[in-house]
Amino acid sequence: MRIPIVPASYFGIVLGLAGLGGAWRAAAQAWQFRVGIGEAVMAAAVAVWAVLISLFALKWLVARSDAQGEAAHPVQCCFIGLAGVATMLAAWALVPHARLAAEIIGAAGGAFTLWFAVWRTGGLWQGGRDPGATTAVLYLPTGAGSFVGANLAAALGHADWAQVLFGAGFFSALAIDSVLIHRLLTSPELAEPLRPTLGIQIAPATVGLSAYLSIWPGEPGLFAHMLLGYGLLMTLIILRLLPWIAKGGFSPGYWAFTFGITALAAGPLRMVARGDTGPALALAPFLFIFANLAVGLVAVGTVWLLIRGRLNLKWSGAPIVGSEGK
Repeated sequence: MRIPIVPASYFGIVLGLAGLGGAWRAAAQAWQFRVGIGEAVMAAAVAVWAVLISLFALKWLVARSDAQGEAAHPVQCCFIGLAGVATMLAAWALVPHARLAAEIIGAAGGAFTLWFAVWRTGGLWQGGRDPGATTAVLYLPTGAGSFVGANLAAALGHADWAQVLFGAGFFSALAIDSVLIHRLLTSPELAEPLRPTLGIQIAPATVGLSAYLSIWPGEPGLFAHMLLGYGLLMTLIILRLLPWIAKGGFSPGYWAFTFGITALAAGPLRMVARGDTGPALALAPFLFIFANLAVGLVAVGTVWLLIRGRLNLKWSGAPIVGSEGK
């Protein structure tokens, strides 16, 4: 059986689609938009997740050397954590429609995310890492996993656990942020293939804002505005760097931008729905349009690469275990 050997970084597609679905859900609350649009986008995210999680599992069955090589890679390994994060987002999408399925899928995704975060972070702490391999992917195992877990826990009614997960994500993101900025300031510039990973830099503050709003029931206050401000600053810096980032040409790696950008749109909308009349009210329409355009452009670019056969996917040639002779 031949299957495409899909990199774990492709789970970023699920993050972008689920993030956009979350922004449309927030728009339905803030502006009374039709809920069906957001749910349709969420359905697309779940469908993509189902395909990718199946291919991810099959990769470990029929192309184990490729899977092990990815796990040993100093940069690509961190994307493996997105398998759990994407699974939790699929569960989050299902919460309003199939709560039991959401709880089961979410528990599986959360368990994998926690295991991988502890395993990968423990390896990093042993040292011996090339500074050139230090990129924003370091946020994914602990920061992204904890913030998405907080959102899911809150959606399932476990506010206390959501608070614990928010704390894990917040302090992890603070620590990694300082390491990454130090590397960008003092080490040689990122290689062109690695530059799209800088899009992840938008996510800690903006996804953190989403997680914070999930655990804070009252009107948005100082801390929410602080997170929004840092998210906006990171977005502007990344936009300023976009010509430099784009020197290597378009690739599916640009999905790294989408989760942070969609969270940047969803946060102010959720704040507006709670009565915020400050910067969130003024910025929400522009950020919502920006998020839709960003995801749309990256999606179109990815489909165009697929049509032209330029995704450069490997294919397995080994049979599934037990299928020999059949």
